[in-house]
Amino acid sequence: MTKKSPAVASGTKAAERSANRLLSLLSPKDYARLSPHLRRIRLEYRQSLYRAHEAIRFVYFIETGVGSLVNTMANGQAAEVGTIGNEGMVGLPILLADNKAPTSVYVQVPGTGLRMKASLFMKELQLSDSMRIVMQRYAHAFFNQVAQSAACNQFHTIEQRCSRWMLMTHDRMQSDDFLLTQEFLAMMLGVQRTGVSVAAGALQHAGLIRYKRGNVTIVDRRGLERRSCECYGVSKREFDRLLGIRKMRKARPGGR
Repeated sequence: MTKKSPAVASGTKAAERSANRLLSLLSPKDYARLSPHLRRIRLEYRQSLYRAHEAIRFVYFIETGVGSLVNTMANGQAAEVGTIGNEGMVGLPILLADNKAPTSVYVQVPGTGLRMKASLFMKELQLSDSMRIVMQRYAHAFFNQVAQSAACNQFHTIEQRCSRWMLMTHDRMQSDDFLLTQEFLAMMLGVQRTGVSVAAGALQHAGLIRYKRGNVTIVDRRGLERRSCECYGVSKREFDRLLGIRKMRKARPGGR
């Protein structure tokens, strides 16, 4: 099992290179421009990072954890349309010179990240062609992920989609253990909680995960990859193509 990241004091500066994949792609000069404005914070479960149709005040570069991009209907029902982890940033409309979005973003899996005022980030983005290129490549990869997720929800079983989501979360965390409530997972998959219970129970019965009181432990990653659909590999390859290859965690001996 990988070690859990140490506690992070809220509001500390980020002088060293970040664990965020997108920030790591910036040139030393570009990162030096952003670094004085980045503050490392805790990302708490259910924390709102920005709300639909309201001004986006901050952008976030997640280091561990997962943000959920949520679309809420007029009747109050909500559906997840995308996720953001340590490969990218929360506040994508800022890259498109906009400060509002029709969706909201909440923390789905708690962790840590770097926060920066959106107005300052937009200013720095306008001053650097190289930074804009990196951010545009991320935006391309993110929109490809959203499209792949839409197709996945249409064609693949709940168990396959559940496996895919757990693999994506595992990639984004510094631990084999993470919080995952049935409520959020059901919203992400667009199904009833009973369907999530059945899928998670099948994965646990197969010895691939342990699931108890909203916490998941990945036990057999290779087995989970075999249970997942093709969409996990498609999305990962696209991120690697656009953002560069990232070294993956090693599977446990014997596939566990």
